[in-house]
Amino acid sequence: MKKSKFPKGWDEKKVKRVLAHYEKQTEEEAVAEDEAAYETRTQTAMDIPVQLVPKVRELIAKHQALQHVETTA
Repeated sequence: MKKSKFPKGWDEKKVKRVLAHYEKQTEEEAVAEDEAAYETRTQTAMDIPVQLVPKVRELIAKHQALQHVETTA
C-alpha cells in the first residue's frame, strides 16, 4: 500500500478532523460557510488562465513570506 503524503503541517489526524467536519455539516451550514468565504474583505476568488497558475502561486508564496517576515520582525 502506498503511503499518503500530506502538505506541510498536515497529518492523517488533521485530515480525518477536516473530513469529519464536512461530513457532519448540514446543507444549510455548508452553504453558509461558502457564502461567508465570499464575504471576506481580505481575499477574493477569480478565474485564472491555467497557464498563469504557477505564476500566481509564486506571487502568493512571495506575499505570504513577506507577511511572515513583517509579523516576526
